[in-house]
Amino acid sequence: MTATRPPGLIQRYREELEVRHYARRTVKTYEQWLRRFLRFHRPRHPRDMGSAEVNAFLTHLAVELKVSASTQNQALAALLFLYRELLERDLDLEGVVRARKRRRLPVVLSEAEVKVVRSLLTGDTALVVGLLYGSGLRLTEALRIRVQDLDFDRDELTVRNGKGGKDRKALLPRSLVAGLKQHLREVRRLHGVDLTAGWGAVSLPHALARKYANANREWKWQWVFPQRKRWRDPETGREGRHHLDPSIVQRAVKEAVKEAGITKAAGCHTFRHSFATHLLERGQDIRTIQNLMGHEDLNTTMIYTHVLNRGPMGVRSPADFL
Repeated sequence: MTATRPPGLIQRYREELEVRHYARRTVKTYEQWLRRFLRFHRPRHPRDMGSAEVNAFLTHLAVELKVSASTQNQALAALLFLYRELLERDLDLEGVVRARKRRRLPVVLSEAEVKVVRSLLTGDTALVVGLLYGSGLRLTEALRIRVQDLDFDRDELTVRNGKGGKDRKALLPRSLVAGLKQHLREVRRLHGVDLTAGWGAVSLPHALARKYANANREWKWQWVFPQRKRWRDPETGREGRHHLDPSIVQRAVKEAVKEAGITKAAGCHTFRHSFATHLLERGQDIRTIQNLMGHEDLNTTMIYTHVLNRGPMGVRSPADFL
């Protein structure tokens, strides 16, 4: 009888992340950092290393590669998970050279610029960008919306498993309702075609697929923005439709911004920044905006007070009173 080979470090690391319901993107990113750490100290195994080696790697990122503070923190989080959760060891991080955190103001489009860019978009991308600006969503949050997350009666939508693994309520702009309902009719027709062909199953979060065997074929669980072509799940071999790929929206926005003649470094996330800034300009209180944006810290939301359309800190220049 052939002995079963025990899972390797990377596989066990990945499984520990998945058991704790980390998002797929986070699992992939953390795994990449683990591989880079292993390459940096090749051929040593992490159990034979500790704080000194982790500090050396983090210092290397800051000093030689000159990564940003957020990138270094991401690498640190991946390694902390490795040692604390998998190897069950604490790390002493004293002496690490920290990457310099630069405070950058967000790029914000004016209302006129938003209108022009949106007018140059069509189809699914127009609706997605409408939600980025009208609801203040991140791109991945908009693409992961399922049919049951839309509440047309209450003019709201539910963001599931947002940043930090939290759910929150967001605005559903009334101006998008007619377009979304028409879009959903086409999506439902497409879903019916898939069901007839023997497909129509969508991936479900966590263990719901095992708990509710047929839920992945139900209409309420389908993506609001599915891909046009069927996608094969590499883990199960099943064929279905994943949500729209982020690169499709990013490319469309980049082309629209260029066509509009806008020279700002605007992208998909710019619409989220514009959402918060324009609400502030219209007198909305900062706490409400914090909740709508899903910010843990009010200071994160306060950054938008620096980009109001009235000069720095909302102060008008004396030249405007002459």
